[in-house]
Amino acid sequence: MIYPTRLAVLATAGGAPLALALAAVAPGRWYLALAWPLAIALMCGLDALRGAGAAAAVVDLPGHAYVGEVRDCAVTVEVGSRPRAAWVSLDSSPLIGMEDDGRARVPLDAGRGAILLSLTMLRRGAARVEHLWLRWTGPLGLVWRQATVDLRAGFPVLPDLRPVHEQGARVFQRFALEGLLLQLSRGEGSDFDALVDFRQGMDRRTIDWKQSARHTKLLGKQYRTERNSQIVFAIDTGRQMCEPVAGLARVDRCVSAMLLTAWIALKLGDRVALNAFDSRPRLSSGFVSGGGAFGELQRLAADIDYSSDETNYTFALTSLASRLTRRSMIILFTEITDAISADFMVRALHRLVETHLVLVVVLRDEELETIASASPEKADDVTRAVTAAALLKDRRLVISRLRHLGVHVVESDYDKVSDQLVLSYIDLKKRDLL
Repeated sequence: MIYPTRLAVLATAGGAPLALALAAVAPGRWYLALAWPLAIALMCGLDALRGAGAAAAVVDLPGHAYVGEVRDCAVTVEVGSRPRAAWVSLDSSPLIGMEDDGRARVPLDAGRGAILLSLTMLRRGAARVEHLWLRWTGPLGLVWRQATVDLRAGFPVLPDLRPVHEQGARVFQRFALEGLLLQLSRGEGSDFDALVDFRQGMDRRTIDWKQSARHTKLLGKQYRTERNSQIVFAIDTGRQMCEPVAGLARVDRCVSAMLLTAWIALKLGDRVALNAFDSRPRLSSGFVSGGGAFGELQRLAADIDYSSDETNYTFALTSLASRLTRRSMIILFTEITDAISADFMVRALHRLVETHLVLVVVLRDEELETIASASPEKADDVTRAVTAAALLKDRRLVISRLRHLGVHVVESDYDKVSDQLVLSYIDLKKRDLL
C-alpha cells in the first residue's frame, strides 16, 4: 500500500496560496498554477519508486506468560530500500495490553533493526497475534509504503505461578517446613501416635497414668495430626469477581492465592479439589493428592473462565455440599458487593458450617476506602463518600455475620492475600480444626 505522508499533504496545500496569487496576477496563464501540484505528484512518484523494496518482520513472542506479568517481545525488521527508520504496529489481543497500542518506531541500520515491545498480560487464555503492519518512507519522506506481515502466532496466558515459585520457597524457609511437618504430625493432633517420656512443658492431660504406673515413670501420649484432609477451593467467577483490582481481575488474584495454598496443602499430605461457579457450577474436579498432582490443578485453573453472570450462591454451594461425603475444609473466594446477594451467601454457608470448616477469602476494596476517607472538595465528593461509607458498613456487617456463624474470614490486600491465606490454612491445621 502506498499513500502520501503529512509532509506531502502540507507541501501540496502550501502551493495553493501561490497558485491563487499567480491566477490573480496573470489570469491568462492560470494553467501555470498546476505546475506546483504536478511537481509534488512527480516527486511523490519518484519517492515511491526509490522506496520500493522487499520488507520482512519477525516477532519473537514468549512461549508462555503468566497473567499480570510484563514480558518483552523482540521485533526484528528488514527493509530492502534501506530507510533510516520504520514504524511497526502489532495486532492487539484482548488478553494483552501494549504500550501505545503496539505501535513503535524501529531505527534501521543498513535496512535492519530491532526493538523490544512490552506486553502486559491482562487475562488468562490463548493470546493470538495475527498481523503486524510495517511502514516506511522513501528517501524524500513524501510517501508511505506499508506492508502487512501475517504472523498467525500465539501463546498461552496461564494463571500466575510466580507466588508458588517465589513465595512457596519463602514459606518453606520462614516456617522451617520440615520442622513444621514434624510438629504437625506429632504433638498437636488428635490421633494417638506413641508413648513418650513426660517432659516439662507437655500438657498434663496427656499423661497415661496406667502405663506410667506399669513402667514406674511418667509417660505421656503423643498425638499426630490427621493427614489426607480434604481441602476444597471454591472460586466465585461471577461479574463482580471479574472487575479489576490494580489492573488485574479479582478472580486472577484469587487463583494465584489458591495455587500457592494448594501447593502447600499437597506438600502437607492433604487432598485438594477445585470448584468454580457463577450463576451455576462451571468446574468441579475430584480430589487429588501428592506433589505431582499440582500440574493437574494448574491445568484446571487455566480453564476457569470469566463471566458476566450474577453469582448464585445457593445453587453452587448446595451442589458442592451434595458431593462431599466427609468433613472438609471449604475455602471460598468471593466478593461482597450488596446486602441482598450477601444474605444468600450467608444462608448457604450456614448449612455448610454445620458439617464442614469454611474459610471465606475477600479482597479489601481499596477504592471504596479511598473514597470514604478522602477530604471532600465539592458536593459530589460528599455524596460519593457517604455512599462508599454505607457500602463499607454493609461489608463489615456481612463479615461480622459470617464470623458469628463460625466461618473464618480472611480479608486482605490484593498483594498480600496469598501469604494471609497460607498463614490461615497452617494455623487452622495446627489447631486441628480440619
